[in-house]
Amino acid sequence: MAEQTKDQRKQEPRQSVASKAAATGFAGGLLWSALGAGAYYFHFTEVSAASFIFRSFWQTDWTGTWLAEVLSVLIVALLSIGTAFVYYFTLRSRKGIWPGAIFGLLLWGVVYFVLTPVFPAIPGFMELSSDTWVTTACLFILYGVFVGYSISYEYHEFNQTADSYSNKEGV
Repeated sequence: MAEQTKDQRKQEPRQSVASKAAATGFAGGLLWSALGAGAYYFHFTEVSAASFIFRSFWQTDWTGTWLAEVLSVLIVALLSIGTAFVYYFTLRSRKGIWPGAIFGLLLWGVVYFVLTPVFPAIPGFMELSSDTWVTTACLFILYGVFVGYSISYEYHEFNQTADSYSNKEGV
């Protein structure tokens, strides 16, 4: 039985934690920004990713279409890779759900308090509805938990597996 699991580990090429962090960031950005676009469509929030990425810089008709929403979701997914690396380099060794939740809440604060002046299509924080506050904060917290928990799990799993290999070989 032990030989069989040892053979399975040798056959599967191990992917680095950093590359898994990039994949997690892309998947998290894609998933949660798509849910944000859905929340915008159903009027749970006044802003969507397209509000930040396209409507702030171009006031044309196409920025209000589904194409702008899809493109903005893809752009957010790409930008999310960088956000995942921020988490990877700062908080990857933290266990549990809370570091990711706090990271998501801090990210929400940065976007809605610090970066809002950069995006003219986004009203000031106090001009947004409480539905927008709650919906976007929840989406950012869920994004942070998704990215944070995934990255820290992979980090601890990778280190635990590396330790078990070195202990078995007597290194």
